[in-house]
Formats: sequence, C-alpha cells, structure tokens
Amino acid sequence: MRNYYRHCEFRQGALDAMAAAPGLAAWGLMMGVAMVKSGMSTFEALLMGTLVYAGSSQLAAIPLLMVGAPMGVILATGFCVNLRFVVFSAHLRPYVMHLPLWQRLVSGYLTTDISYVLFIRRFPRQGSDAAQRHAQQAYLAGNCGVIWAAWVGCSVLGVVLANFVPVSWGLGFAGILALLGILCALISNRLRLLSAAVAGSAAVVAFALPFQLNIVVAIVVAVVVCLTLEKSTAVDAGEI
Repeated sequence: MRNYYRHCEFRQGALDAMAAAPGLAAWGLMMGVAMVKSGMSTFEALLMGTLVYAGSSQLAAIPLLMVGAPMGVILATGFCVNLRFVVFSAHLRPYVMHLPLWQRLVSGYLTTDISYVLFIRRFPRQGSDAAQRHAQQAYLAGNCGVIWAAWVGCSVLGVVLANFVPVSWGLGFAGILALLGILCALISNRLRLLSAAVAGSAAVVAFALPFQLNIVVAIVVAVVVCLTLEKSTAVDAGEI
C-alpha cells in the first residue's frame, strides 16, 4: 500500500472514522448475534460477516433467511439495497483509476457509506498530481481501516458471544442511527430530499408485502420518480 500508514492523512482518516466507530461496533455486535440467532452455523456467520461486509444488506437478508425466502428474493433484495454503491463507485472512479486493479478491488471492498461521505467531504476533487493522489489514498486507507476493524471485529465478537448477548438489548438500533446520519449527510439538494421522502413513503405503504419486498418497491419508485423529474428538468432547461 506504498506506506500509506506513514502519511499524516492516514492518521487524519483514522481519526475522522473514530466518531462513527462506536455506533458501527454496536451494530456489528448485534449483527453477529442476529446471524447466529437466525439459524446460521458459526462458520456461516463468520463467513458472511467478513465476506459480505455490508450491514444494510445483511440487515435486509437475515429476516428473509429466517423465514426461508427463495434465494432469488434474497439476492434481489441485497442487490437493490446495495445499488447505491454503483453511484459511489462511479463518483470515486477518477480518484482511483491510477491504481493497479487489485488495489482498486480492495478499495471497493473496504469502502462503505461512511468512508465515502467522509472522503468526499475532505477531498471534493481528485488529486492533480502524484503527491495529492497519494494523500487521498492514505486518508481513505486510514478511514476504511478503522471502519472495517470496528465492524468486522465486533461482528466476530457477536458471533462468538451469540448465546450470551440477547437480541432484546436492541443494539441494532445503533445501525439505524448510523444510516440516518449517512442519509442526512447525503441529502445535499432538493432532488435527493425528494428521493428520500418518496422511498420512505413507498416503503411504509408497501410494508405489508412479504419477504421485505417493500424495500425493493421503495427503491424502484424513488428511482423512477427522480429520474423522471431530472429528465423533465433537463428538458425544460434546454427549452429555455
């Protein structure tokens, strides 16, 4: 990693991630417990916690696994929940295209909602020279390292202690709070605010659907509405 850990931006990235680490740790702990309580073996829970590394999709998939939902529904739900990472990847592409493929893949695996938000806030534009690009990657490495350690470490701890930590503790609410914080940070214009409102409303209206399909409905409705409005706005602007 070209000695990123020696760069001052690595330490800054780690410090910035520390603020979110306690909430992620609590959420990861509860996720580890929930995976075991859902009927997974210890090996399966550990494998999911380390390979999937996507709290929101895990949160959506576990109830579906518990009720024996079809694998296609589970995969579709996870895919829809994680569609936002396509947007994140497209935005981060100019920042990482100078890196070798294996390093881009590692960055993609380690980048989360929180690390993306913190990174873009610190570096609104990609570096114009090698030194700036190195500083940006150092920051991302420090940021992602802390978040990965907090999540995976506590997920593993939750799996190990599953029989001693009751789900009734409600630690999963920390994950909801973390997602709400990310949501508020990403709402930077009226269209994004409308998207969040439409998705939330659609999810509530379709709540009675089986297998948590209300999540898929919410995403589809919000995307269709916002794309339509965005296209309409662009056409109007062109006519003017």
